Amino acid sequence: MSRQKSLYESSLAEYSNHSAAIALLKQHRPYLEMIPSLRRPSESVITIPLPIVRIRDIEAKTSKTMGLPCDISIIMCDPEWKIKTGVEILLFIHRPHEDFSDLLGRWRQSQVWLDKEYEWIMHPRHSHILSEGANIVYPLFVVFDQTPERIQRGLIGAELPFVIQTSLSLAEEEPIESYSSELPPA
Repeated sequence: MSRQKSLYESSLAEYSNHSAAIALLKQHRPYLEMIPSLRRPSESVITIPLPIVRIRDIEAKTSKTMGLPCDISIIMCDPEWKIKTGVEILLFIHRPHEDFSDLLGRWRQSQVWLDKEYEWIMHPRHSHILSEGANIVYPLFVVFDQTPERIQRGLIGAELPFVIQTSLSLAEEEPIESYSSELPPA
């Protein structure tokens, strides 16, 4: 596996965990401030790797299920009421051999698809949470120190937020919080 592919896969695996996603959001403070409760992070932030949405056409009374071209969706949830807030962050991790137009194109395609009525297809653990669309969808891009500089310049020019992930920070293994795949009580 190439070095770029390894960095991409490591980032995808890392940020699929809500704790790592919160650590990433700390690097872009306006998004960190959108988290409903840092005291209850496991109930406030839901991550969906390689997310799927059900898009509804109200007029035709049909729906279509599709994968979004983002890498992870980060959904904010009110821990008290157990409902999704109006904030969603789509994470776009720079993929190997992806140029600026490809990376930006994934965000633009997501905007087009999420401009309709939609709902998230979520893990059964979160199926009790209302998963209808958001008020605002925000992008966050993750690039690497090996990412071509033109991609960073393009993101700056397009005024899109990004963080630079160094390969050293991915190499630091932290203990993973225990995970239970139990379904919530009915």
